[in-house]
Amino acid sequence: MRCRTTQKNKVNFFHMPVPAERQDSRLMRAMFGSIAPRYDFVTRIISYGMDRRWKRLGVAQATLPENSLVLDLAAGTGDFSKLVRERRPKARSIAMDITEPMLRLARAQGLDEAVCGDACALPFPDATFDCVFIGYGLRNFPNLKTAVAEISRVTRPGGLMVSLDFFLPPNPVFREMYLAYLYAQGAVWGMMLHGRPRTYSYIADSLRSFVSIQDLSSLLERTGYAKVDTRGFILGGIALHWATKSG
Repeated sequence: MRCRTTQKNKVNFFHMPVPAERQDSRLMRAMFGSIAPRYDFVTRIISYGMDRRWKRLGVAQATLPENSLVLDLAAGTGDFSKLVRERRPKARSIAMDITEPMLRLARAQGLDEAVCGDACALPFPDATFDCVFIGYGLRNFPNLKTAVAEISRVTRPGGLMVSLDFFLPPNPVFREMYLAYLYAQGAVWGMMLHGRPRTYSYIADSLRSFVSIQDLSSLLERTGYAKVDTRGFILGGIALHWATKSG
């Protein structure tokens, strides 16, 4: 089931065009399917090796029951699922991604419960999960409000949503430097690994039409999360959100 994007949904905070990949799930699947074998490598390169540390912090600051059931949404190869297992060996994690090649890699690394699906139409009953983790996913969902509402729906009262994603830094000078860095890095690695600069320069383009750290916090609060904590990195270019659903 596809998540529909209407003209109203395309309005954004920075008045920039929404990337074609975000508007068409077929393009998004194709893009992430092509990069799946090198996804972890490029993520580590662009983050200067900090990506794993940020995700580990996201899990460490999440209050999880011993036998928790968690959803690793936009899971990629399952980093959050693996970190949850390390911290809570009795926990059960379900990895979900829109791209089957990513999930094949996750299964090959021991994550047996992996589901291909759409974040805007989650195939789970209400109040299923103790926590939903999202790594670099919210920015790619075609309808952010719908996706956040779905995440809230499948989260138990008192449960958590933890998200790690790119954001536009608030400082306008650093913002332009950051976008230039992401674009240049993405173009170079896209050309080297895939013969197509667009493959990774998409990251910079997707940021231009994404919400700010505070805007996301406000959206979470309006969607039924009673408490939202954030921590920024790289002068606001990356951030973690921990949001507790009203009990």
